[in-house]
Amino acid sequence: MMGFDGVEPLYTADQRKRRDESVWTLIQGLLAPIQFLIFGVSLFLVIRFLTTGEGEGAAEISILLKTMALYAIMITGSIWEKVVFDEWLFAKAFFWEDVFSMAVLALHTAYLLMLFNGWGTTHQQMYVALAAYATYVINAGQFLWKLRIARLQSDNALAVTA
Repeated sequence: MMGFDGVEPLYTADQRKRRDESVWTLIQGLLAPIQFLIFGVSLFLVIRFLTTGEGEGAAEISILLKTMALYAIMITGSIWEKVVFDEWLFAKAFFWEDVFSMAVLALHTAYLLMLFNGWGTTHQQMYVALAAYATYVINAGQFLWKLRIARLQSDNALAVTA
């Protein structure tokens, strides 16, 4: 179903209602900036280690915290999708964001495997973390774009009904 602007809406009226009433929407809204803050601190610590050789432990701990935050937002995000779209992941409205999220998750998990199994040097592990962070930034951008689209569509829907 196309909206009046020729763009398919992200949410049906029922999905929008479920989204707005779900505690998981609030949880996602809280976890996203927390994860981004952890990311920013961790990025600084990883780059500091790679450039100076200082703070290896702090950088590793920060990557572990970032990865835990990612897992938390992925699990709660899949619950949110189930509540809103009745699909655990890959709902039509967020299909490509979820596909890219799998790459983000895979790279963070690769870092964990390297760290806990002693695979590669510490520098190589940190470079995998940086690759994970690069994909995270792209993925966060995808979700911010969808948030903007949802806001615009909500504003347009309100304007039409007013």
